[in-house]
Amino acid sequence: MKNIRILAVDDHEMTILGYKYILEDIEFTDYSIHVDIANSYDLGKEKIEISAKSLRYDILFLDIQLFSSEEKRSQTGEDLGILARKVIPETKVVFMSSFNDNYRINSILKSVNPDGYMVKSDIDPKSLKELVNTIMVTPPYYSSKALVAIRKRISNDVILDENDRKILYHLSLGTKTKDIVNYVSISLPSIENRKRHLKTIFGIDKQNDFALISEAKERGFI
Repeated sequence: MKNIRILAVDDHEMTILGYKYILEDIEFTDYSIHVDIANSYDLGKEKIEISAKSLRYDILFLDIQLFSSEEKRSQTGEDLGILARKVIPETKVVFMSSFNDNYRINSILKSVNPDGYMVKSDIDPKSLKELVNTIMVTPPYYSSKALVAIRKRISNDVILDENDRKILYHLSLGTKTKDIVNYVSISLPSIENRKRHLKTIFGIDKQNDFALISEAKERGFI
């Protein structure tokens, strides 16, 4: 029977202890499970780097929002996923997050290409067992809410670039147009032009930013 080593990284300790106790208690036909835990970005990064030099993990469970002691920039589970792809490329990477918005999930699909994505509200012992069995043989595995977001994006025939998606995303958060320059590497006039262009391709030329956000959500971009 193969021993599956899992590292679960989440800054909510009760959450990762839940994964550990549930998975180690489940009876798998072909596997025995051992779960290590890390309750911060820094500890997760350290364990991933150690795994690259010694006994590597078979699966990583990564939350997106993580506490970090580094104050220079915000560190995320997405950063850990990118690191893991570089230093332990054979390891399966699964995101376990409360985020179920199309923008965030599809951003991670592009940057990390994970072997699975589970929205936390979909997680239970049955789905965790299905996840392990699936990704160890025929990945990927997506929970139901993650699949909804992915399918909405795939079925859309409008192609937006990364700056378009960032503009829409930050508008949806309530960021003022003049402040979006802090999040994208283009000028304010360029942002205004892109907003007008987006309204045109969405067929809402004369409407306001609220209508733009609503249409972008309907089409699965945010």
